[in-house]
Amino acid sequence: MTEDAMAEQRVALVTGGAKGIGLGIAQRLLRDGWRVVVADPAAPPTGLAARHVQADVSEEAAVRKLVAGIAQQEGRLDALISNAGFMIRKPLRELTLAEWHAVIGANLTATFLLMREAEAMLRAAKGAVVTIASTRAHQSEPDTESYSASKGGLVSLTHALAVSLGPDVRVNCVSPGWIDTKGATLRPEDHAQHPAGRVGKPEDIAALVAWLVGPESGFVTGAEFVSDGGMTRKMIYAE
Repeated sequence: MTEDAMAEQRVALVTGGAKGIGLGIAQRLLRDGWRVVVADPAAPPTGLAARHVQADVSEEAAVRKLVAGIAQQEGRLDALISNAGFMIRKPLRELTLAEWHAVIGANLTATFLLMREAEAMLRAAKGAVVTIASTRAHQSEPDTESYSASKGGLVSLTHALAVSLGPDVRVNCVSPGWIDTKGATLRPEDHAQHPAGRVGKPEDIAALVAWLVGPESGFVTGAEFVSDGGMTRKMIYAE
């Protein structure tokens, strides 16, 4: 590919792109012809044709360096997929303030830091942003306070950013349900409990993200897309 062609090729940043949903998104965008930068403390699988940057996106200095590197090496940024995050499952009485801050930092504050640093490039490209939240923004299991709070905040941050950055930048949110990211051994009843008839795959989320950062979703911003096989619409009663 010539230098001119590379300069015109769309560039996407995927945080938390070394495994799971983030890896699935990076692979899909690469197949669609994007240049992809993966930001993750861990290295992605060998053979992934993306530039890997080892970075903790909850740290302000790391985000500043990451975005500056994209400006220097890729020269543009057309899409940001803010996917990095993790869960600490602990009883409330045992959850430390440091653990709370760690989850909020990775799952929520990172998006703020990334958007603040990347705003100029995204505006210049008339770009698109997708945040990856969770159905846990709307429903919870016990002992998931920090994770649920971070994902609920991410849904709200998404529509705030969409209003602040429009019309230059579109910002949307995808909230996955049960996505099998590890190739687990699933039971028939695991699939059957979903109105769609199966547990989700990273490819399901990646396809939705690919549409949201593409031209066909140009009238869509500030929205949350729940991709959970219908589980949050299913009424469940104890026998």
